[in-house]
This record gives sequence, C-alpha cells and structure tokens, in this order.
Amino acid sequence: MNEEREVWLDWMRVAACFMVMVVHSTEPFYLGGEGSLILTEADAWWVAFFDCVVRACVPLFIVVSSYLQFPTHYPTGQFLRRRAVRVLIPFAFWSLVYALAWGEPTTNLKGLLLNFNYAAGHLWFVYMLVGLYLLIPMLSPWAERIGKRELQFYLLLCFLTTIIPFVRAWAEPNPPVIYGPLGIPNPARYPLWGEASWNAYGVFYYLSGFIGYMLLGLYLRRFAPLQSWLRTLPTALGCWLVGFGICFAGFLVLVYADSQGHFPIEGPTGLAAVWETTWINDTMGVFLMAVGWVLIFRKINRDGRFYRHVLLPISKASYGMYLCHMIVLASVSSHLRTALGTGVDGCLGLWTTPVEILLTALISFAGTAVICVVLQRIPRLGKYLIG
Repeated sequence: MNEEREVWLDWMRVAACFMVMVVHSTEPFYLGGEGSLILTEADAWWVAFFDCVVRACVPLFIVVSSYLQFPTHYPTGQFLRRRAVRVLIPFAFWSLVYALAWGEPTTNLKGLLLNFNYAAGHLWFVYMLVGLYLLIPMLSPWAERIGKRELQFYLLLCFLTTIIPFVRAWAEPNPPVIYGPLGIPNPARYPLWGEASWNAYGVFYYLSGFIGYMLLGLYLRRFAPLQSWLRTLPTALGCWLVGFGICFAGFLVLVYADSQGHFPIEGPTGLAAVWETTWINDTMGVFLMAVGWVLIFRKINRDGRFYRHVLLPISKASYGMYLCHMIVLASVSSHLRTALGTGVDGCLGLWTTPVEILLTALISFAGTAVICVVLQRIPRLGKYLIG
C-alpha cells in the first residue's frame, strides 16, 4: 500500500512537528511577560535540556522537503503553482486567523503586507521555505549532474558556515542588541570577511543558512546508501551528542554569565536573543543534531496499522499543524501554569516545569492533530486550509 512512499520521511515529519511544539512549550520558561525571565536555576537547566533536545526540528522539515522536491522534475511554472497551493494558501488563511484573534486586528492586517504577524512568530518559517522553493528550479539542473565529491565539498562549506556565530561571539563577546520596529530585538553582527555597514554580502552569505540542509537532503537521496544499525548508531549518536553538548552548554554558559549565579534573572527580550546564540538553526550544534536525527529516522521502515491509520494522516496534516498549533498551545500552556504553578514553588516542586512542558506539548500536539486531520478531509476545501 505504501510502496511509493518513503516511510521514514513520514515518521521524521511527525516527530519534527512534535519537536516544534516542545520548543514553543519551553519558551514561557525563559521568555516571560514583556521580556526575558528565568525564575529559578532549575528552570535554566530544564529549558536548556528540553529546548536543545528538539532544536533540530526546523532543519528536519527542510531535509524532508529537499529529499522529496530537489531536484524538481516539473517545469518551473508547474512546480511553483503546486507549491503555492500547498504552502501559500493555507499560510494566508492562518495568517488572517492570527491577525484577527491576537492583538489589534487593524494593525495586524496592515502589517501582513510587509511581514508575518509577530505575535505568531513561528510563521517566519514559511517565508524561508518559499525562498528555498524559488531556488529549487534554478538549482535543479546542477543538482541532477553534480557528483558525490563536488556535493561533499559544498556540504563541507555549508557546515563551516555554522561556525560563524561562534566567531562573531568571540570577536564581540557582548554585542549590543538593536531593537527594530515593534520592539523586535536583534544582536548586532560583528562584520566578517567582506561584511561592512554598506555590504551585508560577505564571502559565505550565499552558502549560509538553510541552504546547507537542502543540500543535505539531496546528498541523502543521491549518495548516502542505507547502513546497518551497527554502522549507523555510532555516527548518529556521536553527531547528536556533540551537537547537543554545544547547544546545552552554550545556553547555560551565557545564562550564568548574565545571572552570576543569582535567580530569578530577567531583562529585555533581547537578552533571550543572546542566550539563544548557540542553538540558532544555522549553528554547528543544531546542524550536527539534525544529521544525527536523520540517520536514525532513515532506519525506521514500520508501515503497519499504526502507520497507516494514525501516523500517515498526521504526517499529511503536519504543515497545517505547524501553522495553527500556537492557538491551541498558548491556551494549554496558560491553563497548566495556572493549575500547577511555576518553578520549584509549583505543586510538583522541582518537576513542575518539565511536567508542564511535556503536557503542554503532548496536549497541543494531540489537539492540533485531530483538528487538522478533520479539516483536511473536508471535500475541496481541506487542502486549502491544511495544505
């Protein structure tokens, strides 16, 4: 029944969707109120653990898309039309929902002409994804004829760009945080290798970011044969553990440097942007964890009843789940924090925070899965709501 599907991609897509919800369930424990807030030392460790475990979620989505779509065998116009129906129409619908449901509708609707609604910050992903889709038809002829060694060379270059955030941090240990429109914080970037106030296009500009994950998906499809568990596990676990260590230790080092061992620690939103330096999507730790996860998921080939009746429908609805899950998650998180309390003063003591994170993610995942699977099955309309 599922011979034409790459079963492991469905497993990885569903897992990545759940990971996204863990990330967003963790955010209230270091982003509080109008700024950055970590209530207790224990919370700092819980945030570091949960957020770092799942931080490769967005790169996994890109690997799936690349594996399935790159290189494309459709004419450019047909490829873009198919992607527009699948991606842009559901995105437009849910953008309107967030604009009307959260904040000031008039301001939000006006802002949609320029960017996503910042209250629904996870929608940044769609703009990045569309940018990659625009590149795929142009790069597909190259991807069809590229050799293994040449692709390994470009993958290595992309991997080396993941060191750039650490070089910037070494060059400027305490970068000023610049607040743009609507109070969005962004740490100032130390200029490297051709960058300057009048030029953002340094030598690695075009090879950095998510292009590396697109090339990783291409490499897996064309040149990476499936290995035995005996050969896969050491490489996968090694990559994942090193990547996790970089993200986990990096976050805690930055938090302790600011807190000097005293909690709670709080400050403007820009403080959290600095804490996140080592787990940004285009950093080495996240890249290594993504490689580890992909190698593990490639070994999963179970396509029995659970796969057919539960996991596959969720996989097909996962894009819609990503778009709409914050509506459910925000409500679930608020209710759980009210019911269980916060930090070590919560009703479960030290375990209050991890229980709230996991329950929020699980309930939100289950709720959005049911909603999106049902919506997707609406005749004619479902694909325009969920993708």
